[in-house]
Amino acid sequence: MNNLYPLKFTPICKDKIWGGNKLHDLLNKQFPELSNCGESWEMSGVQGDISVVSNGFLTGNNLEELIEVYMGDLVGEKVYEKFGTEFPLLVKFIDANDNLSIQVHPNDELALERHDSFGKTEMWYVVQADQGSQLIAGFNRKIDKEEYLHCVENGTLEEILNFEEVKAGDVFFMPAGRVHAIGKGIVVAEIQQTSDVTYRIYDFNRVDDKGNPRELHTELAIDAIDYTFETNYRTEYESQINKSAKLVECPYFTTNLLSITAEVECDFTGLDTFVIYTCLEGECSLAWEDQILPVSKGDSILVPALISNFIFSANNGEQAKLLEVYIK
Repeated sequence: MNNLYPLKFTPICKDKIWGGNKLHDLLNKQFPELSNCGESWEMSGVQGDISVVSNGFLTGNNLEELIEVYMGDLVGEKVYEKFGTEFPLLVKFIDANDNLSIQVHPNDELALERHDSFGKTEMWYVVQADQGSQLIAGFNRKIDKEEYLHCVENGTLEEILNFEEVKAGDVFFMPAGRVHAIGKGIVVAEIQQTSDVTYRIYDFNRVDDKGNPRELHTELAIDAIDYTFETNYRTEYESQINKSAKLVECPYFTTNLLSITAEVECDFTGLDTFVIYTCLEGECSLAWEDQILPVSKGDSILVPALISNFIFSANNGEQAKLLEVYIK
């Protein structure tokens, strides 16, 4: 038996002016010191917010320390060679009790040049949405940089943006450069590159707790935006029972949806990567070697690369849904 095991981490809860209480009510996140909570960072290698283990003998160690010790056994040899001790993904739950700002993220090249950072490609899985809730993904027609700037200057930006009414289970892929925003009444699970670089384009004229308008990054955003028009921004997929269903595959991560009602064997032999599981619904258990870890709604688990074969079992035949994330 090796001394690595599937890891849970203490959520890092973030106070946001647009946050609420759904992360507690739906996902059992605890944030007694916050008046509300907009984000729960489930797994993070972002400096200043590095996740800390909350189960087993490694409790209290942070993710960077673990990678330094276990290297490729934890994250996979290819991942370790590329990223070193920096964990390459950030996993969050987001509760939009109000509209989030309209924003865009730079790609790897621009982020490296400007911020010595990775870019930020991300995806959203809608966990819950109030009736009629909408999010923004891309533009609603073909435009160019000049027309975009004209709309920003004249306060008509919303007229060229693509609004999507959403429900639980909807998926949206947001490559770096795509203008986007999560709307009021939506809870999402977000998978993204490890980066906290965001250009805020418009914030609905809101002010912070000191009465000041939040900073906009109009000039920085101009060259970061991908002005391409897509006819469909929603990710189509077919959910499967007791088998992984592909949601998103990109150079930065692969995300599947695993819906289980029985016992499911997961075999990652030869893939050489860690695997993250985030439980969206129900309860289940994760078994490896001769050990079992209970998994509840809202939990996120990091399965080390060294553990390439393991089994999920649904509790009492009830369905559990998990996001399955890894790097190829």
